[in-house]
Amino acid sequence: MSTPRRVLVIGGGASGNAVTILLRRAGLAVELIEARPDWNATTGSGITLQGNALRVLRELGVWEEVSACGYAFGSLGVTIPDGTVIHEIEDIRTGGEDLPATLGMQRPRLQQILIDAVRACGATVRLGTTARTLEQDADGVSVRFSDDTTGRYDLVIAADGLNSTTRATIGIADKPEPTGMAIWRTPAPRPEGVTRTDLAYGGPAYIAGYCPTSENTIYAYVVEANRDRASIPPETYADEMRRLAQAYGGVWPEIVEHITDPAKVNYTWFDKLLVEGSWHRGRVVLVGDAAHCCPPTIAQGAAQSLEDASVLAELLTSGRDWDEDLYQAYYERRIPRVRTVVEASVQIGQWQLDGVRDADVPGLIGRTMNILKELP
Repeated sequence: MSTPRRVLVIGGGASGNAVTILLRRAGLAVELIEARPDWNATTGSGITLQGNALRVLRELGVWEEVSACGYAFGSLGVTIPDGTVIHEIEDIRTGGEDLPATLGMQRPRLQQILIDAVRACGATVRLGTTARTLEQDADGVSVRFSDDTTGRYDLVIAADGLNSTTRATIGIADKPEPTGMAIWRTPAPRPEGVTRTDLAYGGPAYIAGYCPTSENTIYAYVVEANRDRASIPPETYADEMRRLAQAYGGVWPEIVEHITDPAKVNYTWFDKLLVEGSWHRGRVVLVGDAAHCCPPTIAQGAAQSLEDASVLAELLTSGRDWDEDLYQAYYERRIPRVRTVVEASVQIGQWQLDGVRDADVPGLIGRTMNILKELP
């Protein structure tokens, strides 16, 4: 059986961009479509990347630029609401000793670095485009796009996110479920002395935290029980986040001074999803949030999506036939690791929702991160 050469990637987020770069590097013809005309280049405030995410970014060839733009650190502080540090945890280097344990950076900057790498790798990119229909047969997938053009592919990789329409189109009925929590996020200038993530537990929110994203910036966040989005007018987003955040001490008063623009504040529910059984139907394969998602309680969402891309690309370029066995091997290699992350991330949030005061959060995080030190 000849090796298929033509791949369509649906979705230009972290996993879609990553798998595009890796498959193009191997000489495959890759076309990437992204629904948003701006390629999500300005969306989001910040992102926390653990070492195993940095390992994949190094594989993509963008680590030096990521390192130059981000802010690396190696510990986590736990505080009470007044800002007093009661516990310091050394972060585990899940990417190996030659990479930082953790790096924060501005999410739009990471996306732009990946966009530039996709452009440079020679992939065909079509923005403002979606897949309208997918028709599979034994030899490939015929796709009709939203602009009424068509294409024929040996493989379609669905990287179209949490609410993936491709997932539903191929008959996978799983949908994300809310966990009961929601998060307010905003970028802000970095207060002097903020050199790592600190998390405050208690007060009016479940968690109040921040992460340095460059020498000059952070992103700050507060986590509360989810509310009906329709009940919160977008023009009040800054007021709502400021109301929650002003109860916290330490550097929070300085951060609160900058929570003024509602357009810079994002409100998102925490969701969970884990597709079981397989992540493919025929020649359409899911990666990233289309297959799994979890609350950011251990900051592993992007890392697991990037690992999906790395493992799938490795298998597709290994010389094996592109068949059911290969696609199932991808799932079986990923599912134990992803399940561990999803279950741990959800459990930490559930403990807070249930008011469990003696929960072993550090122990669960430590056990999970030690597993993630192993290669995916």
